[in-house]
Amino acid sequence: MKLHKQDILKALESISVPGEGKNMIESGAVKNVVTFADEVIVDITISNPTLQAKKKTEVEIMKIIHDKVYEKAKVTVNIKVDAPPKSSANSIKGKAIPGIQNIIAVASGKGGVGKSTVTANIAVTLAKMGFKVGILDADIYGPSIPIMFDVEMEKPIAVNIDGKSKMKPIENYGVKILSIGFFTQPNQAVVWRGPMAAKALNQMIFDAHWGELDFMLIDLPPGTGDIHLSIMQSLPITGAVIVSTPQNVALADAKKGVSMFQQESINVPVLGIIENMAYFTPAELPENKYYIFGKEGARHLSQDLDVPFLGEIPLVQSIREAGDVGRPAALQTATPLEKAFEKLTQNVVEEVVRRNEDLPPTEAIKITTMAGCSAVKNK
Repeated sequence: MKLHKQDILKALESISVPGEGKNMIESGAVKNVVTFADEVIVDITISNPTLQAKKKTEVEIMKIIHDKVYEKAKVTVNIKVDAPPKSSANSIKGKAIPGIQNIIAVASGKGGVGKSTVTANIAVTLAKMGFKVGILDADIYGPSIPIMFDVEMEKPIAVNIDGKSKMKPIENYGVKILSIGFFTQPNQAVVWRGPMAAKALNQMIFDAHWGELDFMLIDLPPGTGDIHLSIMQSLPITGAVIVSTPQNVALADAKKGVSMFQQESINVPVLGIIENMAYFTPAELPENKYYIFGKEGARHLSQDLDVPFLGEIPLVQSIREAGDVGRPAALQTATPLEKAFEKLTQNVVEEVVRRNEDLPPTEAIKITTMAGCSAVKNK
């Protein structure tokens, strides 16, 4: 006897996938049916990963075909399980924070390239422009934002908001700040596994009263690891900024940072690349430029990756000194550094505006951890 596909499909309308109300055809569980004379192959996808559910599905398909189509049919059932991923131990539910308009992740593939310094100076420049700004210091293992804002000895207080106790961010130079550095001793190392770090971030994000912000800058740790995924899982990031020096070692890691955000499963827009320590100009020779770490490496990388080049910041002793004393260099008035950070920040704002006009809002991502590797899917 020759079997016909339509007869098989009609028979399968009589049964449903375990745990689902719709029949197999209506629910879309049946992906394909192939017939060869008296043989039939049914490809089906179910969401229940248990052996019992798979066996029950296979038996019911074989039985309905034998009962309603041909009792001697040779039936093969191929079952694929498409179960929703389980939340990992580091899971933070992604949701927007009311009152915060734009969330910008500042990242670097490599440590020591001045990511936190750039974050601090962009933040104070935004505040000088009249924007409401906050910084979340997500560099759990090496928080430096409190030092750069001269608030390392401060402790956030609790405030009552709509009947709930919330942390009040520390504020200086018009910038609201929360950092793990506020909750540890200066000489205390933060020795935490991923779940503890994720919990701390969760509290600083959602148990804080940030109020109205035009921009929240997130100072991420170096690299592309667990903290980055937790942040992108917890918040819908507007866009990412990558900081690098011109040298090849830093550029190789910056390229990985761009790649992380551009993965299809993450899909966070890269607003652009910033070149820090672009050149050295000694005070006694203000017209000279010495390209200690290489020349225009980050600019060339941005061209290769087809992402915007946001600007360059020179290697100047006063930038380091300003950060060490807790007064970011961009606060200095009528200086070349102030102009450099103003131009850089203007470019960041322009890219945010362009991104918001051209692209839909970013979604938080859903993360599962399997066998030591992270599998990332859009929520």
